[in-house]
Amino acid sequence: RVIIRFAGDSGDGMQLTGDRFTSETASFGNDLSTLPNFPAEIRAPAGTLPGVSSFQLHFADHDILTPGDAPNVLVAMNPAALRANIGDLPRGAEIIVNTDEFTPRAMQKVGYTASPLKDGSLDGYSLHPVPLTTLTVEALKEFDLSRKEAERSKNMFALGLLSWMYHRPTEGTERFLTSKFAKKPQIAAANIAAFRAGWNFGETTEDFAVSYEVAPAATAFPTGTYRNISGNLALAYGLIAASRQADLPLFLGSYPITPASDILHELSRHKNFRVRTFQAEDEIAGIGAALGAAFGGSLAVTTTSGPGVALKSETIGLAVSLELPLLVIDIQRGGPSTGLPTKTEQADLLQAMYGRNGEAPVPVIAPRTPADCFDTALEAARIALTYRTPVMLLSDGYLANGSEPWRIPELEELPDLQVQFAQGPNHTLADGTEVFWPYKRDPRTLARPWAVPGTPGLEHRIGGIEKQDGTGNISYDPANHDFMVRTRQAKIDGIDVPDLEVDDPHGARTLVLGWGSTYGPITAAVRRLRTAGESIAQAHLRHLNPFPHNLGTILEQYDKVVIPEMNLGQLATLIRAKYLVDAHSYNQVNGMPFKAEQLAKTLKEAIDE
Repeated sequence: RVIIRFAGDSGDGMQLTGDRFTSETASFGNDLSTLPNFPAEIRAPAGTLPGVSSFQLHFADHDILTPGDAPNVLVAMNPAALRANIGDLPRGAEIIVNTDEFTPRAMQKVGYTASPLKDGSLDGYSLHPVPLTTLTVEALKEFDLSRKEAERSKNMFALGLLSWMYHRPTEGTERFLTSKFAKKPQIAAANIAAFRAGWNFGETTEDFAVSYEVAPAATAFPTGTYRNISGNLALAYGLIAASRQADLPLFLGSYPITPASDILHELSRHKNFRVRTFQAEDEIAGIGAALGAAFGGSLAVTTTSGPGVALKSETIGLAVSLELPLLVIDIQRGGPSTGLPTKTEQADLLQAMYGRNGEAPVPVIAPRTPADCFDTALEAARIALTYRTPVMLLSDGYLANGSEPWRIPELEELPDLQVQFAQGPNHTLADGTEVFWPYKRDPRTLARPWAVPGTPGLEHRIGGIEKQDGTGNISYDPANHDFMVRTRQAKIDGIDVPDLEVDDPHGARTLVLGWGSTYGPITAAVRRLRTAGESIAQAHLRHLNPFPHNLGTILEQYDKVVIPEMNLGQLATLIRAKYLVDAHSYNQVNGMPFKAEQLAKTLKEAIDE
């Protein structure tokens, strides 16, 4: 297994380089996991530490779960990239540096008083000084490009070199470049030439005497057709699949916000699947339009990140009162306020649970991996359509931008989400008159009927003011309000949620309980502990409201429960309050996912206490 990190200025094309290496690695058949990491600024100051952009890829010939704790290889395009990332490297790691950028001014800008390439500070690493810029410009002499234009291709030179080192396929990247620059054939040819020059440099230079073979992960995957997929792309595909399975048009009302915007971008490409996307003027208009689409009979979705959820909270409460299906997808990021737009966090759980006025219960679910975002979108749609309720789906920046192999499901594997709209009267008055009551409920699900506006005879009143049970007429009766509040809560509490599964092969005394994107690091840490002979159990929650019915029974079986979260203990607070369990929190809020090694150390301490 290998962990590679590409790092450079935010204008050096590190995300593109990482994406291409990832795509070729996926096509080769390795298991993989990625971690893009970039500044929030569109263009941070060149050559500075805040302007460093990186892309980390972990790939292997076996099943892996995280982007890796520490890179085996760092490609540093300038001094800032080296200084920002050197602390994460283990001794003996390989460092490929672009020596052309290590000028006195560039080094002073990031605090180097002497060149780290010459002062002995990198003696513990395998250093490969490569004049990437000079070599790239030399390789592109035959093209009619300025030096500045030629220099932009140095990331492709680096990609070619790494592709040679790890025997990555090259045809896909060359096809990609030809397609990407189809309207600029000279630029396409120049990038391909730089890419090939990097490959040839690896093949001929004596500095890289060894190349590495990472075989396909043939035994890690069930049989099927796979593709590389990011969390946001998987969510978009899951929403389309849900709308097709429900035979409903898909409507997305959204306002662009990092890191959720990719879902809007992707869905806007699929009008052929009855997908309509509306880029609203603000967050409130986005969810307002989505709720209107739900009233009109669409599978309605709004996407946002943490600050946007705060703005949408009033309309989510309205959706609770109207009892209409609505998917609210929150791609969590560091907060509060604007916070860390490009960094990850899990700190919106309590906002999702309680961030509305009044008693306004909403189901909450969370995917565990980028590929799992597809299934979680289908599950969110099932709950919303079956129980006529808004549903909160909590992904995060790590899942949204990270990627992994995904097995494309067969159509027959997808759930049937078809909905029966109200077609006629559903209640008979004392005088025998047949009428339509918009709040007459299904006795099993407590869901009210969904009547599409314009259906003859089904005119009805809905709104945000409390309604009378059954009729939907405005009601200020205290007893009716008490009944409606308790009924809406009972509807959420009664949602059919699969039992929680526990992975406990050795009868452990300690349980580690997680939710959302902590699944990969927790599972990797648990594997390390079991390999070392320790006994530990693991369970991971997808459904956070309501909890699985067997969760309380599971928690009672263990002497100790540890809950790692990328917040200050929000799930732990809920678990303690509901089940009176002395859950131990392990928390991190640095904008990055957990490292498996640090989690393993913490869990070992918990076992030994």
